[in-house]
Amino acid sequence: MKIILLQDVKTLGKKGDVVEVSAGYARNMILPKKLGVEATAKNLNDLKLQNQHADKVAQENLEKAQELAKDLEGKVVEVKIKTGEGGKIFGSVSTKEIAAAAKEQIGFTLDKKKMQLEEPIRSLGYHDVPIRLHTKVTGTLRVKVTEE
Repeated sequence: MKIILLQDVKTLGKKGDVVEVSAGYARNMILPKKLGVEATAKNLNDLKLQNQHADKVAQENLEKAQELAKDLEGKVVEVKIKTGEGGKIFGSVSTKEIAAAAKEQIGFTLDKKKMQLEEPIRSLGYHDVPIRLHTKVTGTLRVKVTEE
């Protein structure tokens, strides 16, 4: 019996897969627990339409991320930090401060968890901060660290 999985099933496959199982397993396990439905022509067509819609949404999200990456390219965000004698910095600039400055200065809401700083910024000047906007798109935001 052919079944379309509605959820991930460890031994069978992932959501949306069409699998062949014995009739007893389908009747007693898969169908009562709503893990899958019988692969009729109507259900297969519905699955095809859902996959097309999911592909379309994924493509739109990718295009939005690419557009945001282009918008970020020329932008500079200024972050001020306290410095001591001789330009020595007290503390560091974190992703939280960069995200707050980006929202305030250029109007972009950026997730601090998506910023890929290897370590916090501990020097004055310009720094490039990579930001993961999508699994396939990484934008770069230029941060200028100045004395307060």
